[in-house]
Amino acid sequence: MTNKVALITGGAKRIGASISQLLHANGFDVIIHHSTSIQHAHALVNECNAIRPNSAKCVQADLGIVNDSLALQRFYQQVMDCFGRLDVLVHNASSFYATPLDGDIEQLHQQWDDLFLTNAKAPLFLSRLFLDELTHNQGNMVSILDIHANDKPFVGYPIYNMAKAAHRMMVQSLALELAPKVRINGVSPGVNIFPDDNSNAQLNDDTKALLTDSIPLACIGTPEDIAQAVLFFTNTPYITGQVLAVDGGRSLTLKGG
Repeated sequence: MTNKVALITGGAKRIGASISQLLHANGFDVIIHHSTSIQHAHALVNECNAIRPNSAKCVQADLGIVNDSLALQRFYQQVMDCFGRLDVLVHNASSFYATPLDGDIEQLHQQWDDLFLTNAKAPLFLSRLFLDELTHNQGNMVSILDIHANDKPFVGYPIYNMAKAAHRMMVQSLALELAPKVRINGVSPGVNIFPDDNSNAQLNDDTKALLTDSIPLACIGTPEDIAQAVLFFTNTPYITGQVLAVDGGRSLTLKGG
């Protein structure tokens, strides 16, 4: 019996790694995509293969491949060479950082290109790239979104908010375009993980404490919480076009537009 195969973009670290691990623990063979996290990717592949031999592989690619048709086709072949099939595509890879509007205009252009590439354009073009394979297998896709993508923008992050909102609309649009053969759903984290190494200056200790205090369940979520929601969607055949907030109730406390 052939195992189902899942490709997780940005699957080597943080939320992506938790998704990779949980899907693998539930019988999936996993393809762990990474851009620069080669050590984390290989360590995770080795961890999974120690549990179940030849059940995990990794592929490397910058998401900028979606702007190059030849590079995109090479990526497709690289993925398909792993296990010969694909059943689930998880859009997890994402850039996230503040984009103050009083900054340099040229820098703002670069931030726009990067944030829209990783959070909107790449998910759409990768969906198209693997559409025939997912259609053949009656597969599904899951997108990692953000509670701020739905009329509740995160102050200081306008381009990120816009890009995630576009991704959210992609989920809803493709649910209609691809039904009934391919399902797509979204998972929206709240405060489930902070950036590595305090790299985001706006998320200092005081801000983190305020964010934690704003959560009705009174605690920070975990990457595993997001992974559980992804697993739920992969195994639930009568749901498409839905976005599930996994945020401890925080979205209920946010002011909406």
